Amino acid sequence: MTKDDAMSVKGRIFNIQYFCIHDGPGIRTTVFLKGCPLNCLWCHNPEGISFDRLLSFSENKCIHCGACVRVCSAHRIECGRHVLDRAGCKNEFLCTSVCPGQALSIVGSDVTVSDVLKEAVRDRKFYETSGGGVTFSGGEPTMQPGFLIALLSASKAEGLHTAVETGGSCTYSVLQALLPFTDLFLYDWKETDPIKHKQFTGVSNNLIRQNLIALHEVGAPILLRCPIICGLNDRDDHFQGIADLFSRLPNLIGVEVLAYHQLAASKSVRMGLKSQQVYDTPSAELKSTWDEKLTSLGVRVIES
Repeated sequence: MTKDDAMSVKGRIFNIQYFCIHDGPGIRTTVFLKGCPLNCLWCHNPEGISFDRLLSFSENKCIHCGACVRVCSAHRIECGRHVLDRAGCKNEFLCTSVCPGQALSIVGSDVTVSDVLKEAVRDRKFYETSGGGVTFSGGEPTMQPGFLIALLSASKAEGLHTAVETGGSCTYSVLQALLPFTDLFLYDWKETDPIKHKQFTGVSNNLIRQNLIALHEVGAPILLRCPIICGLNDRDDHFQGIADLFSRLPNLIGVEVLAYHQLAASKSVRMGLKSQQVYDTPSAELKSTWDEKLTSLGVRVIES
């Protein structure tokens, strides 16, 4: 694929974040692609699960002016409150263009690789001074393989360091196609036990494990990222499972423990998604305890 061909490829994203410092080395721009085959109980980006564009409504921004009511029958004002019938939306989110308080917005944009690269390269100086680059996340970015490959190819043509954050739930051929253009895989390992993994995420981890081992065998640079959720996978057997996996895959860069936060619950409300259960946010001291536990089991822990 030539650079010109890559720049015209289209895909769907739901956010671009700048000056990220937790999505790979240095200062980075992180691009979030739509679509994910998992449905994690603790998902931090529920707006990225569906490939569809979503309507977000922030009640605290609504001024009850009725502008949306005049353009779409899905909206109405009752007793001074805005009521939204999402199933009744027939006007391609026309309401978002007339809302003066910006209470209504579309989550999900169709863009070209060229659109994304224009945003990514503008912080090139920060990448160069910090050892940073661009990270493609989600959702699950491998759900849009053609778009992702084009993004990575174009990024490398611009001399940018590239990272892909993936849950590994895809065919290995997709991951294999990313190898020439990916400087770092941020590989999520959510749960060791296959049955509990399916309970927590909706899918077994068998394919995820197979893909991780296959990537390791071809020498791909991999940082294993492990979200630890209080009351779910903060168990000794899971920590031991992470250590056993690290022992089996000695060329892993290391393991990064990811702490849960509760911000996603409000996102789900704004987009009318299934209500998320809220879990305890671990203290810094508890997070350090988890890091120390893994270190004592022989794991090379990378501080997040």
